[in-house]
Amino acid sequence: MVAFDVIVVGAGAAGMMAAIEAGQRGRRVLVIDHAAKPGEKIRISGGGRCNFTNLGIAADRYLGGNPRFALSALKRFTQWDFIARMDQAGIAWHEKTLGQLFCNGPATQVVDWLRAEMQKAGVTLWLSCTPGSVTRTATGFAVETDRGVQEAASVIVATGGKSIPKMGATGWGYRVAESFGLPLTETRPALVPLTFAEQELEWIKPLAGVAVTGRATAGGAGFDEAVLFTHRGLSGPAILQVSSYWREGEAVTLDLCPGQDAGAVLRRAKAEAGRAQLSTALARLVPERLARHLADRAALPGPLATIPGADLDRLAGQLHGWRLMPVGSEGYRTAEVTLGGVDTAALDARTMAAKSVPGLYFVGEVVDITGWLGGYNFQWAWSSGWAAGQVA
Repeated sequence: MVAFDVIVVGAGAAGMMAAIEAGQRGRRVLVIDHAAKPGEKIRISGGGRCNFTNLGIAADRYLGGNPRFALSALKRFTQWDFIARMDQAGIAWHEKTLGQLFCNGPATQVVDWLRAEMQKAGVTLWLSCTPGSVTRTATGFAVETDRGVQEAASVIVATGGKSIPKMGATGWGYRVAESFGLPLTETRPALVPLTFAEQELEWIKPLAGVAVTGRATAGGAGFDEAVLFTHRGLSGPAILQVSSYWREGEAVTLDLCPGQDAGAVLRRAKAEAGRAQLSTALARLVPERLARHLADRAALPGPLATIPGADLDRLAGQLHGWRLMPVGSEGYRTAEVTLGGVDTAALDARTMAAKSVPGLYFVGEVVDITGWLGGYNFQWAWSSGWAAGQVA
């Protein structure tokens, strides 16, 4: 049996970063993953361009039982540190919007670079290797795999959450935590489209494909980004963002024209073009197909000149505060991340080690830290993996 100092389970962003850092310290590192290729979530992220970090990293852009837990790692290995490594690797990038950084070329560049860095650090990578139970030994841990039992002084769990099971996501990391008596917080899909009951879908479905720059609010949080109508309900960046805050039984409120005074626009349209239909006036505020739909729902027939100002004001209020009641989400199948996970109260924020189990570490999405859409979760993966790699 080859002797290893560190076994990293999970060859995603956090796991590969942890392996590189530990390997560069001279540790003998084994990375195992049941997938046939490493970094599959990196490869598909950002439409294949990998939204690898965000310029606006801050504690209030993370969710969890204690979002400030993330600050230790995020401040010690920052977005600027990761950007410097990308530059050093010659991977060109650009800022899109809201501080989001993307590769100019394919995301596979990032995976190839991380894999090359692991190789340089002497890391052993076993793919298509399924992990089993993890148990304590006299000198550390034994990890069952389909290539036999492997032993090491330290184990880093970097297996992610339950999101996108077709990419190989499982709850393995949670089961390991539970087997060592570590508490878990409730897990649920996050950064996920929201779904609606059949009666709501009757009018949403005809709007499928319509996108509007709006503001979505739920659970006390609001985001100004695109809202997309789909055959199942609502999606788009603003909806994915609020999905992390929304809970069943709560409404989502849409402002379809943030930053505009819908009442003033409609009254001006009435004064300037009284013979026009309501849908024509609404098209000054929202896409035409949505304007026609809103006009039909308003049931205010006739030209604008015949519609009382009070009715236009009431319609404007609905444009700025349209309350919708989702019944659920599309679930882990399409969720970008998992909310919840290993309780941060059980972990050391500086090292990511389990306080009660020396030598056992949890990094990345398996931990109860979830970022906003836009590169925040990748930065948490890089930073938490880096932190564990300094000590494991």
